Parts: sequence; C-alpha cells; structure tokens
Amino acid sequence: MLDPSEILSGNILIVDDQEANVMLLEQMLRNAGYVNISTTQDPRTVCAAHAEHAYDLILLDLQMPEMDGFEVIEGLKLIERGGYLPVLVITAQPGHKLRALKAGAKDFVSKPFDLIEVQTRIHNMLEVRLLYRRLADYNRQLEQTVLERTAELRASEARFQRFTELSSDWYWEQDAQGQLTRFSGPVSEMLGIGADSDGDGGWNPDERAQLKENIASRTPFLDFIFTRTRADGTVQYLQVSGEPMFDSSSRFTGYRGIGMDITERMNWRPAATTTPA
Repeated sequence: MLDPSEILSGNILIVDDQEANVMLLEQMLRNAGYVNISTTQDPRTVCAAHAEHAYDLILLDLQMPEMDGFEVIEGLKLIERGGYLPVLVITAQPGHKLRALKAGAKDFVSKPFDLIEVQTRIHNMLEVRLLYRRLADYNRQLEQTVLERTAELRASEARFQRFTELSSDWYWEQDAQGQLTRFSGPVSEMLGIGADSDGDGGWNPDERAQLKENIASRTPFLDFIFTRTRADGTVQYLQVSGEPMFDSSSRFTGYRGIGMDITERMNWRPAATTTPA
C-alpha cells in the first residue's frame, strides 16, 4: 500500500487554455494537500515537459486552440511507449469522453467541475499510477537481480569446470539415456560411455561390466579402477568416479564424473635397495 504522503507528493501537470480553469484546479489541489503542481496554458509544451519531468498525472483539457487534447494524447503515447498513460481529460462534451478513453486517457472529469468528484478521480489515478511505477521498479530490480545471479552461476560453473580439468584428465556428463552431453578429453574413446559400439577394445570384460552395472543401477562410485590391454601388450589403468544426477522432482537425469589415466602410477616401483656386507 502507498503512504498518503506519496500520493500528495505526486507530480501533477494542469493543461488548460483558460486561466480561470487552471487557477481553480490548482487551488483545489493545493487545498487538498498536493504539493507538486505545474501548469501550462500552451498545449504545445506538454510533451516536452512530460519527457523531462515524467508527470504522475496530467489534467488535460480537450478543447484548446492550435493543438487540442487528442493531439496531445497522441504525442504523449510516443513518450510512454507500452507504458501507463497518466492522462485525466477535462471536457464539457459528453461525446468526447468515450473518444478520449479509446485514445488512451485513463479517466475524465466533466465541466462544470464537481470538486469532490475531481478530487476523488485524481486521488484514484495517482494511486494507480504510483503503484504501476512501483511495480515497474520492482520488475527492473528483479531483472537486474536475475542477471547478476546468472552471471554468478556462470562464473561458478566456469570455476567448477576449471577445477575438474585441473584435478582430473576427463570430465563428463551424460543424459538419462546414456548419451554424452558434456565432456572434456577423450571420454568416449577411453571410457566407452555413450559409444555406439560395444567392441571390446582390449577392455577387461569383467571390470567393464561392473562399471556399466554401476551406471545402470544409478549407483555412485569412487576411484573405480579398470584396465585394458593395448595392442603392444602393455596394460593401461584408468580410474573413474561418477555420481547420478536428479532434478528437483527426484527424477533421474543422467550421470557426471571424472576420470584419469593412472597407468604410470600403477607401473611405478620403488628402486631396489641393497644391504652392505
């Protein structure tokens, strides 16, 4: 809800070519407690003034020489593109009321003025205008927050990916159907995840079967070691860790994990020592 002082501080412009009408409306508004009131008897200045001051309410007479209120409304619509047009029209012609509303005005008052009616309509329009502006400000803040959080998530993702690259030889993600969706390094060739063919490639069949069983049963695994025999007869050792992924509804969405070639470590043997005679 708005504080009453916010409404009384609304930025108001009175537009009427008749000085008596301007003075009457201004005095009525000041007596009601409004403090930010501007006036003009020249409708040609309204659009430029609104572009500069962004009025919360424009009390606009429709019948004026040189430029009538309908022309002013069309000019204001170019400034408030897609926004709220804060125009309350003043007219003595009943037929102009519907035309003004169709043109974009939000309300109307009739001449001769009923001061109670005018005050009520002005209060209601200002309340709607200020609430509309508050909502627009909130949406802008929300959009900025989303942009900031998105940037933070992207930075966090980049740090995580860099960390996994530094701490392992490969990183992979696969979907619920077992197809690779993201990876770094020769994951498909080295691990066979997501490969179209199940050719043995020298892999130890028992170890490969255990790895596939872990993934199929959606079981997390840590530092699982399996081997394959290369064409030259040497043995390659691979170490892999993985975990299943689930969405907010606990629905399985795939696997992710890291792996590394530990052949050199597995083949390392400490140098033999000799005991002096």
